[in-house]
Amino acid sequence: MAQEMHADAHPRIASWAHVLAVRDIDVSAKYFCEVLGFTLDWSDATDWRLVRRDDVRVMLGKCPNAIPASDTGPHSWFAYVEVDDVDKLHVEFVANEAIILQPPLDRHYGMRELTIATPDGHRIVFGEDLAKRKPRALPR
Repeated sequence: MAQEMHADAHPRIASWAHVLAVRDIDVSAKYFCEVLGFTLDWSDATDWRLVRRDDVRVMLGKCPNAIPASDTGPHSWFAYVEVDDVDKLHVEFVANEAIILQPPLDRHYGMRELTIATPDGHRIVFGEDLAKRKPRALPR
């Protein structure tokens, strides 16, 4: 007979990181840091780089012979990251020459989303919950 589990009986899953196979970890780490505003935590590891921005971590694994993510179609989507101001993030990314696949767009499910790509073609969506969105002043 299965034992009944209560919500408080589950172990807490804490922070986590995305793991990406990339062809050139130095190129990818530079893109994440200089273009997307992450900081580099593991700079001396041989086959890995860890980049971090706020609570988001991405582990970049050196896989020079891997199929580029851009060749994997829908499998190139790897992260959906919630942000508090997607338009401000978009301005930052455009200024840093990020690979913008979709500028901010309101979705029918209540999110405003921005989609970018990495040099290998991994796609990331940054979404802002429209219900939580603070009113913004109009430009003059």
